[in-house]
Amino acid sequence: MTTRRNFIRISAIGAGALIAGAGSYKILKTLSKPEELKNLKLDLRRTATYCEVCFWKCAGWVYKTSEGKIWKIIGNDEDQNCNGRLCPRGTGGLGMYYDEERLKTPLIRVEERGKQVFRQATWDEALEVIAGKMKEISAKYGPESMALFSHGSGSAYYTTLFKAFGSGNIAEPSYAQCRGPRDDAFTLTFGEEVYSPEITDIRDTKCLVLIGSHIGENMHNGQVQEMSDAIDKGAVIITVDPRFSTAAGKSKYWLPIKPATDIALLLAWIHEIIYNEYYDKKYVEKYCTGFDKLREYVKDFTPEWAYGITTIKPDQISSTAKEMSDAAPAVIVHPGRHVTWYGDDTQRLRAVAIINALLGSWGRRGGFYRPARFDLAPVKLPPFKAPAREWSDLFPGKYPLASLTVSNAIIDATVPENNPAYPVKGWLVNGTNLISTIPNTPNTLKAIQNLDLLVAIDTMPMEITGWADVILPECTYLERYDSLRTGPHRKPSIALRMPAAEPMYDTKPGYQIARELAVKLGLQDYFPFEKQEDLLDWQLKQAGSSLEEMQRLGVKNFERDADDLYFAEDEEVEFYTDSKKIELFSPYLESLGFDPLPRYTQHPEPPEGYYRLIYGRAPMHTFSRTANNPNLTDLMDENSVWVNPKVAKEWGLINGQYIWLKNQDDIVTDFSVKVRVTERIRWDSVYIVHGFGHKQQQMKRCFGRGVSDTQMITKVLVDPIMGGTGMRSNFVTFVTEKAGEEVAS
Repeated sequence: MTTRRNFIRISAIGAGALIAGAGSYKILKTLSKPEELKNLKLDLRRTATYCEVCFWKCAGWVYKTSEGKIWKIIGNDEDQNCNGRLCPRGTGGLGMYYDEERLKTPLIRVEERGKQVFRQATWDEALEVIAGKMKEISAKYGPESMALFSHGSGSAYYTTLFKAFGSGNIAEPSYAQCRGPRDDAFTLTFGEEVYSPEITDIRDTKCLVLIGSHIGENMHNGQVQEMSDAIDKGAVIITVDPRFSTAAGKSKYWLPIKPATDIALLLAWIHEIIYNEYYDKKYVEKYCTGFDKLREYVKDFTPEWAYGITTIKPDQISSTAKEMSDAAPAVIVHPGRHVTWYGDDTQRLRAVAIINALLGSWGRRGGFYRPARFDLAPVKLPPFKAPAREWSDLFPGKYPLASLTVSNAIIDATVPENNPAYPVKGWLVNGTNLISTIPNTPNTLKAIQNLDLLVAIDTMPMEITGWADVILPECTYLERYDSLRTGPHRKPSIALRMPAAEPMYDTKPGYQIARELAVKLGLQDYFPFEKQEDLLDWQLKQAGSSLEEMQRLGVKNFERDADDLYFAEDEEVEFYTDSKKIELFSPYLESLGFDPLPRYTQHPEPPEGYYRLIYGRAPMHTFSRTANNPNLTDLMDENSVWVNPKVAKEWGLINGQYIWLKNQDDIVTDFSVKVRVTERIRWDSVYIVHGFGHKQQQMKRCFGRGVSDTQMITKVLVDPIMGGTGMRSNFVTFVTEKAGEEVAS
């Protein structure tokens, strides 16, 4: 049996590499002998934090040496997100702090965009330039012509700033480029999204279905631990993926589906569940609407029909549907995280939601639990200015069900030839590398050249900073206070992040940057607390705690107001939908001209000699933001391209050979990538880990290492329902020679 110890062994590898000095950061650089490590004097006082390396935000403790140097980070035992265990990224987070290639001082561009020629500036000068330009843009075009792209803990500060300024153009790329389709699909079905961390009750599930969800590689910490527990208790794991992922290796069933055919499989499962009467009749009758229409709709979507599309054999479709039924309601068809694939993603996730509804897993133990969240007392602020124009006014009628600002719509509106209703002339980009995040990089660069102002706020010199007019260096999460973490979970909780050290170099915390810019704009009333720690102390005292208490605890959990983690037997439940029920058939989608039930649409096939490009994650890296981390780079410093042996033989490729990739639009990767010949990928596809192939020479550890999947994503299938960018619609082939050079094996 696969055990917890085997499944999460990567955490031990990460921790061991850290203690051994794998990152070569200063504190352990000279400690090369075992006796020196043994004699290391530690300051056993610990500092509370929560991780910023990924969105999971696991709470932890920071320990320092007696000289005050940060030594290591461990998990907080009281934290529901991590249960005292950090993943390799979490333990390696201090590499961000010690990275000598960090941004160190404010910079102002002195050459045209595209040429990375900057001069150092004081904070006052840099903020004056930004405030002056923002005022100019507002006076000429209106405050809505400023847009914010933000990711991470600092989003709240800059959101407040932009709302005070009068702009609602506030985008999180994680919506349209990652999770948006699943949130909107589940909201259409259940009236509620699945939140972050997801409200999946994996620890008590009896059957977990993963469709392109790479638990164990994306290292969503709590879910990895719960999946390990579920495996130890005998849960059935079903993995649907063109690639034999880590999760597939822990599964009873691996269904190597033909890419872009997932909806066909889901419809066949729905057919089997309904026509074999596997569904929860009592649950469906009590809580659902539209069942009769769904039943009639899927009558012809048999396993035999799906086999001809997906290449999954009918008996496998039938047997996996039966496994789900046998486990119900303790079954989860996982909604996934990065779900922007083929442009019909909201409909695909609607099918996922429908299966969960039919099996009665929503609100049930082992399915999806009801989340609880601690509500902090709001600070009394002046009313925000109502924006005269919203992002949805840029292209009226486009993406009618988008629940958040669509980042790619903002970028498109920055290009005048696209005829937006009003111009977007200024961007403030915080903690997100748009060059690697947003597909169709040429379009993003075209938009940037039409800006009057581009501000980049980051800890590292990412590609986006090279295009900025002003660069503001933020200190790392280990050097600052941040907003209290109050994310949804089984119990309400509060987690504190506080500085373990003073900011290095001439860097500042996000709250201070936002407040000082607000002062320059005459908006200081929206930041009534000069220091963030005073704000946190005020909020905590309203919650019956204090900053002093949270500095000692790090995490504080509260009991739920009621014993309502799951639906009670025969409980009357009102869902936040128009019908107050779970909507299997969606009248709302129908009223807007969209399919009220998920529809399978055939997608383009790879041209001859090309293969579908599939990308994913590695447990030691988070997107592109950790590619230069000295600790994590030692664990993985480049990606490789997975190639099926049959394809490798046809092309004469061998393991370890370096090649380039070329996509269907004749774009060739800037750098070469190592071939990995493996049976773990279908013959019609190739696979690479996202976040490599950096062109920013200031990041010396990751410059030119591996290839960028984003560079290959020039064909984007946009979801018409909510604007998500389908990015698995690109095909690549192999180039063994480039510019007269041949890469040796």
